[in-house]
Amino acid sequence: MAIGLIIIGDEILSGKRADKHLPKMIELLHARGLQLAWAEYIGDDKARIISTLQRSFATNDIVFSTGGIGATPDDHTRQCAAAALNVGTQLHPEAKVLIQQRITETAAEAGKILDLNSAENLHRLKMGEFPIGAELIPNPYNKIPGFAIHNHYFVPGFPVMAWPMMEWVLDTHYAHLFHQEARAEKAVLVFEAMESTLTPLMEALEAKYPLIKVFSLPSVGNHQIRRHIELGVKGEPKQVDAAFIEMLAGLDQFSAEYVPA
Repeated sequence: MAIGLIIIGDEILSGKRADKHLPKMIELLHARGLQLAWAEYIGDDKARIISTLQRSFATNDIVFSTGGIGATPDDHTRQCAAAALNVGTQLHPEAKVLIQQRITETAAEAGKILDLNSAENLHRLKMGEFPIGAELIPNPYNKIPGFAIHNHYFVPGFPVMAWPMMEWVLDTHYAHLFHQEARAEKAVLVFEAMESTLTPLMEALEAKYPLIKVFSLPSVGNHQIRRHIELGVKGEPKQVDAAFIEMLAGLDQFSAEYVPA
């Protein structure tokens, strides 16, 4: 059961907004001993959103989706999720209550006369129209809920709302998965090395230790540090320890210059 993230919105792809959800999702998962397996960025294109959700619904993955669940013409996620599942949408009764509570509170704060049946307020109820069978994700910021269906969790694009909603999903539904696998990571910075030179060593380590991955992150360097490769191993702690010792021995055979990462 992998964990994936779908980030929806033209504003991300156009550069009008910088995505903050990907690093936050990684952070939230890491704190719970979990890891993100994949992520996708999609614009506000109905056909593409539907096809992406059809693919992810066909898996057993836990999927978070941000953006596009409002009630403006460029918000398509609610309808696309329903289309991907071949079901209709309906106003969720609990969502209706929460949205009307928010409308009432906002009117009171502004000192306005409340009319829940005005065209504007009836339109706001569209934010509670979810695929049939969906459950709610509480929104502690303004009460307007997200929705969950088939291991998919749909939250707003605003970080101040989305992030506590993501945390709630993880802590409420997936606490049994937290810290299931012990993981470790060790690395060094290898100066003025070529990846092609290090590749046989990397391949040998992965062949000998099946519960680890070897990684290399080259850098051209800057005025503070020379050109280098961050070379390391990550995975099951005992195998990481053993593989790291062998990796350093292999670097010593090359007379490589390295320091702890």
